[in-house]
Amino acid sequence: MSLWEKFKLFIIESKRVFRSTKKPSKEEYLAIVKVSGIGVLIIGFLGFLIHMISSLIR
Repeated sequence: MSLWEKFKLFIIESKRVFRSTKKPSKEEYLAIVKVSGIGVLIIGFLGFLIHMISSLIR
């Protein structure tokens, strides 16, 4: 498969994906923001705990 054929296939698949997606509603967007924010906070807290434990062990 040539580079041009791969590019054409990528464009066709991209068009199909864009047609099947929709813009999220305000409620969906706020839910995504909340879940992402909670995830960031949890990962940050875990990193902080690991750092504190490692500094206490030394």
